Amino acid sequence: MAGHSHWSTIKRKKSAADAKKGKIFTRIAREIAIAAREGGGDPSMNVRLGLAIDKAKSANMPKDSIERAIKRGVGDDKDGANFEEILYEGFAPNGVALMIECVTENRNRTVAELRHALNRAGGGLGDPGSVSWQFDRLTYFAFSSDAHDFDAVFELAVEAGADDIQQDEELIEIYGSPSAFKSIADHFTKANIVPEESGIRYIPKQEVSLDTENTVKVMRVIEAIEDLDDVQDVYANLDITEEAILVLENS
Repeated sequence: MAGHSHWSTIKRKKSAADAKKGKIFTRIAREIAIAAREGGGDPSMNVRLGLAIDKAKSANMPKDSIERAIKRGVGDDKDGANFEEILYEGFAPNGVALMIECVTENRNRTVAELRHALNRAGGGLGDPGSVSWQFDRLTYFAFSSDAHDFDAVFELAVEAGADDIQQDEELIEIYGSPSAFKSIADHFTKANIVPEESGIRYIPKQEVSLDTENTVKVMRVIEAIEDLDDVQDVYANLDITEEAILVLENS
């Protein structure tokens, strides 16, 4: 899962840049709206919504924007768009598998933009099931290694039902079954420990290793897909090396 960790680091840096442009607000607002629609507008009773609101606050999203997104989700905002979550499967160059999570009010536009971006790069969209078998659907939480004690996080995670806890220089990462998400979130909320990242994600069972040049090429394709307005997250089975990260950051 090391490649996943490295890619998460890049995504956090990218999110900081997107926040300056206000782009991150659009994605978080959609996340809040979907969470509110699925689990209600009370963050104390809706773990997913509470975590989405925490993410919004950490990105300095205005309070009225958060409240508007919640109203849209629970149906109080009759003028708001009717968003839906859609999962697409596809391939980047060199056969790298992609799981692409989208939130959209116009699925025809979304699929057309995805198909164009992937075809232009030498990849393409796949049929349902063509890629998903290469991934596990897992609960994921990440905490700063500098800001938190590993032993304390480890104990809470195990008590909450996590299956795996890993640490590197930047992150303490927790993995578990999708059914463990609420329990893990509740344990850390009660301990007043806020995650850097959280969610239920697609984690590759095995990663594809490419040379640095082709790794960077695929990373750029993923970035281009992530820049599409309707795309929330992209997961890939690409082994991302430190060398590739340095080349991408310095290019």
